[in-house]
Amino acid sequence: MDIKLNAKITSTAHYVPERVMTNFELEKLVDTSDEWIRTRTGISQRHIAAENEASSDLSTRVAEQLLKKRGISAEEIDIIIVATVTPDHFAPSTAALVQNNIGASNAWGFDLSGACTGYLYGLETGSKFISCGKYNKVMVIGVDTMSSILDFTDRDTCVLFGDGAGGAILEPTESGAGILDSILHMDGAGGGLLHVPGGGSRMPATIESVNAKQHYIMQDGKKVFRFAVKGMADVSEKIMAQNNLTGDNISLFIPHQANKRIIDAAAKRCNISDNKVLINIDRFGNTTAGTIPIAMNEAIETGRIKDGDTILLAAFGAGFTWGSMLLKWEAP
Repeated sequence: MDIKLNAKITSTAHYVPERVMTNFELEKLVDTSDEWIRTRTGISQRHIAAENEASSDLSTRVAEQLLKKRGISAEEIDIIIVATVTPDHFAPSTAALVQNNIGASNAWGFDLSGACTGYLYGLETGSKFISCGKYNKVMVIGVDTMSSILDFTDRDTCVLFGDGAGGAILEPTESGAGILDSILHMDGAGGGLLHVPGGGSRMPATIESVNAKQHYIMQDGKKVFRFAVKGMADVSEKIMAQNNLTGDNISLFIPHQANKRIIDAAAKRCNISDNKVLINIDRFGNTTAGTIPIAMNEAIETGRIKDGDTILLAAFGAGFTWGSMLLKWEAP
């Protein structure tokens, strides 16, 4: 009988830039208030990259921590997957920059663009490389330097996002633990509701496109909110149902940190009690592909995840993309 190989997380880490921007600072830039931001989003502050910090720098800090925590050398990494919508460059990939920075001479890899669902896409992709039996150590990083595409005169977007990165190392297990199931979706019909119009082959950078602020993220906030509430709740409910689980069976729910109201709605639909929901949006804002890995590492470091726990992940992002993932935690 064939033994099924699952991918399990054996190391987690995160990094955020030193600079903190509070809501009070944003009050000086746009027509908003600390009270307005907190009551509508749950955000009190976010971290902002320094002028000399890019996504590869944040990712490298995470990669170095992952290796140190696992007690392995960079040469042991087989694949590096970086989920991001704010790469350093179109080419080379951020994954290639990280590979060079840490000296992972035996690794190949690539960037993956799934916006706020990017880290789940990365875990799913990495887990398949593990389960096929060919690779033993896959590094998955979710990172975004959102400040690089924010218009700090647009209060609909600049109050929401922050910069940060997190990641994990995936390795094989035969115990039946690890990544158990996932549901991933995409609907390109919603692409124009949350997007960066300029910078690609459709609209290369010109003086006109820069002056028109086409290289910043833009969104229809109300429509995105409605889609996000339904999408994240639906997919969380579905993955629990198809695995015969209820809210009582979930040890910890780690949702994408976009808006506290979206998180609360998803948790309520799944009957997951508040004490089982990880929320850190108040301190980091929406770091896009960074939210779930940052939250997961915080949960590990504070003892909120223990051996044998059932963990539910869920996300929704530009694309539209959305998905959920179920993990059975196994200590490394």
